[in-house]
Amino acid sequence: MLAIGCILVIVTLGGIAFAGHGTINVNTATAEELHMLRGITDAIAQNIIEFRNANGPFTSLDDLNKVKGMNRTRLIEVKPYLKLQGDTDFRIEEYRPETTHGEVED
Repeated sequence: MLAIGCILVIVTLGGIAFAGHGTINVNTATAEELHMLRGITDAIAQNIIEFRNANGPFTSLDDLNKVKGMNRTRLIEVKPYLKLQGDTDFRIEEYRPETTHGEVED
């Protein structure tokens, strides 16, 4: 199953936006990879890894509800960006909106 996701976080300074594309394999991801997802704190990322190490690979993304710090709402938000198999291909890229013709950037 192929899932394609996109997260958009707007940084108010300078009008820079960061967009994330792809998915993260929850069974092989590092804490740093998991933390790239909005709503996954360092502590939750570490809890996911500890749960995985203690219980083996996740067989369903819904099993993430068993991880300390995860809740139904958070799982709904990040689920489109997670997978159980395959390589992690999630990347964050900087996006600078183009100015329209005739506008001058300060």
